[in-house]
Amino acid sequence: MKRFPSIKSNVDFQRGYKRGRSFANACFVMYVAENSLDYSRLGVSCSKKVGNSVVRHGIARKLREIFRLHKEIELGKDIILVVRQSAKDRSYFDFEKAYLELCSRHHIIGREE
Repeated sequence: MKRFPSIKSNVDFQRGYKRGRSFANACFVMYVAENSLDYSRLGVSCSKKVGNSVVRHGIARKLREIFRLHKEIELGKDIILVVRQSAKDRSYFDFEKAYLELCSRHHIIGREE
């Protein structure tokens, strides 16, 4: 089983916050920064204000699945999603719509397999 390409270290998160561009909507704030890898990585930041650990982990799992399914994202990007408090009552399809909206605003969608 392959590992999921995720951002885990604080250094990588801080680099994404400082060097990346950000756009936001009702559910997320998305930071996108270049990385020197030949694949894209996802980092999810979800505060305790959003909910307890079960709620936060459920949101993170949905976001990882959305990232995994949408392969049309450009390679070599670090994508950091900061979950907003209003996202806790949203469904998977709302997350997917918000994610794709932010990807199109960042102009990172459209890579062909």
